[in-house]
Amino acid sequence: METNENLIEVLNDLIRINNDRVDGYEKALSEVEDIDLDLRGIFQKMANESRENINELSAEVRNMGGEVATGTTTSGKIYRVWMDIKATFTGHDRTSVLESCEYGEDAAQEAYDDALATDADLPVDIRQLIANQKAGLLESHNLIKKYRDLHQAVN
Repeated sequence: METNENLIEVLNDLIRINNDRVDGYEKALSEVEDIDLDLRGIFQKMANESRENINELSAEVRNMGGEVATGTTTSGKIYRVWMDIKATFTGHDRTSVLESCEYGEDAAQEAYDDALATDADLPVDIRQLIANQKAGLLESHNLIKKYRDLHQAVN
């Protein structure tokens, strides 16, 4: 039973980081101007990506008889506060929003790295699920970084 509890906690940590991403991208959507249609589309896609991740992870937690986590991580709350503070000083420009999003994407990658390196017994199918989600999130990270780098180069 302890193995299931450890595995459920690992999956719930990933649910929380995905909740952070949803909240972060919803915050980012409120930060960008209506004219920034490209960013609005990307941020919406990334929030939806995390919603799908949450659904997949929640199904696994429920299959093991666990309670699905709600809420966000402590670091996620810190991320959102940091984003608010940064916006106060730098305005709601594309670069600051993209930098904040990249910070959040770095945190997501770290959470998935931790999950894959856990001492909990990860069945092959769950390890594959986590690895697939991590790969998808890495693509999102790289897209945000690319947009940030391009925007910095133009300015």
